[in-house]
Order: sequence, then C-alpha cells, then structure tokens
Amino acid sequence: MIKRAAFEIGGHTVEAGSRRTVDLPVSTLSDHTPVTLSAHVIHGRNDGPTVFVSAGIHGDEVIGVEIVRRLLRARNLKSVRGTLIVVPIVNTFGFLNHSRYLPDRRDLNRSFPGSSNGSLASRLAHLFMSEIVGRCSLGIDLHSAAVHRMNLPQIRVSANNPVTMKLALAFGAPVILTSALREGSLRQEAKARGVEVLLYEAGEGMRFDEMSVRAGVAGILRVLHQVGMLPAAGIAKPRAKPLLCSDSNWTRAPAGGLLRMFRAEGDVVDEGDVIAAISDPFGDGEIEVTARQGGIIVGRAVMPVVHEGDALFHIAAVKSADLAEAAVGDLATQLEEAPLFDEDEII
Repeated sequence: MIKRAAFEIGGHTVEAGSRRTVDLPVSTLSDHTPVTLSAHVIHGRNDGPTVFVSAGIHGDEVIGVEIVRRLLRARNLKSVRGTLIVVPIVNTFGFLNHSRYLPDRRDLNRSFPGSSNGSLASRLAHLFMSEIVGRCSLGIDLHSAAVHRMNLPQIRVSANNPVTMKLALAFGAPVILTSALREGSLRQEAKARGVEVLLYEAGEGMRFDEMSVRAGVAGILRVLHQVGMLPAAGIAKPRAKPLLCSDSNWTRAPAGGLLRMFRAEGDVVDEGDVIAAISDPFGDGEIEVTARQGGIIVGRAVMPVVHEGDALFHIAAVKSADLAEAAVGDLATQLEEAPLFDEDEII
C-alpha cells in the first residue's frame, strides 16, 4: 500500500495518519511579543477532501472557539479521510482584547482577500486565504451574534446554490437562512476561489450557550460525514428537517426606555403579535412592541435598556407556523438528550 503524501503548510510537515498544531507568523506586538495564526491539522491516512473549520474571525465571538475545542476532542476524528484544518482563533488580537475588531479598528470579515503589504487586517486576511482557505474545497466558519444580542442556531448560505444547501441540510441547525454575499467577506472571497463556505451563527458575543455549542459540534460532524471524511458511526441524524427561510426583517424599538421581552429566539410569532413592551423609567407610560412580520425569531437583543430605533427581534418568514414550532421543538429535544463528551459533563 502506498503511503499518502505528507501535508505541507507554512513550512511545516504533517505526516499521513497524524495531527499537529502549526503556528503561522502574523505580526509582532508593540512590546515585541510575536502573534501567530495557529492551525490544528489532522491529516488522514486515506485520501479525501481538505476542509477547514474556523472560529474567532470576530474576536468577541467566543462560542465558536468552544465548539472547536470540543470538536478537536471528538473520537470520530481518529477516522478522518482527507485533511481537516481547524483554526480556533483567527483574530487573536480581537480575542485577547475582547473586541470584534483588530487594533486598527478594521473588521476582518470585511478585509478579504487582503494583501501581504496592506494594513494589519489585510495582512491577516491574506495569510488566512493563502495558507488555509486556498488549500481547501470547503469551509465551515463559526460566528455568534454581537455583544448584547442572541442568535438561534442557524446556517447561512447563498440562494440558488445546491451544493451548500445540501450541506446546510446535513448540518441540521434549526434554521437555514439564505443571505447575499458581502463585499470583503470570507464567504465571498472563498467563493471567488471555488471554495464553498457554510456560515454557522449561534449564541451571543462573549458568552457560551450550551445548546448552540452542541448544535455546532453535531452539525460539523454531520457535514464531515456528508463529504466522505467521517464514517456514520456515532453521528446522529437530525430529527427534523431544518426550516428554510429566505426573508427576514428586524423589528425595532418604537421608543427608548426599559425593555421587557415576552418572546425569545426559536419562538414562532404572527404579524402584529405583542412580543415586548418598553416602559418609561419613571413608570409614566408603556409602549407595546409588535411583530413586524410573522415567522420565527432567529435573533434578538438581550439588553433591557434600549434607544428608539434599536434592533430588538430578528424574525425570519416561515411557510407554516405549526411546522416551524414542531421542527424547533424536535431539534431542541435532540440536543438536550445528546450526551456530552466526558470532560464536558455538567456536575
């Protein structure tokens, strides 16, 4: 039997049937501390696709880092075919500073494809594209809502793309939301190079959410099985088909004040339903917040203090409210019943 060739990345070699963490130099801090892009490479003994999983493109979106941590401890990865490249923290600068952005105040996910001679954000984007994305045929990019917001677990893909839609269905998140590619985003630039990317959104900035983490780990394993990198053993199929949503809108605060929410992410509402109330701090008045459209709540604010015009509820349209409620309920029950990895059991 001919041994599979080693995997070369950033001057490092990973032999077939082994795994290794490699550090790719990014920059040096003002105090001469080196900063690297660390990637964990699992190079299977047998041929297969090359796939990347990334988290922390926005430094305050820590839930993806926890998903990656658990993924890397999954026993299933011992049977990987092909090559899996896992990057727990792309934006190290933002992660250390608890910030969405880089020190130059740029959003990394608007800086792709980047340049080796550009700004800090541009250089990091260029390194990630050349050393990670350019080696792969598929990527799974993990995100959360911004600070003080919460997202229902969801996969975002481009409309009219049967390849990513099939993978999104395999992932098994409660909702699949079609969204356009954005200028300078990882998803757009990867697509331009022939690399498809699934974008997973779940949870809140700077917070862990157990159900969102479980949904992320389970979904990644399902996708890796779908593309032929993992056997089916130990990977549960989703109980319900994800809800496909092609239209969504934000319901905004009609006034400033103290917010009391009556609905949460995953709830199904009808147009005109009262979903929250905003009160004057002195108790002199209260304004009801009604749903701008019917559908499922896929995101919401969590801060009780709001200003007029603030985005409160992100509602995605659904074809059937009854089917939506059933699907979310079935998937939530499956996640609650799913066993945790040994080291993650809650005592």
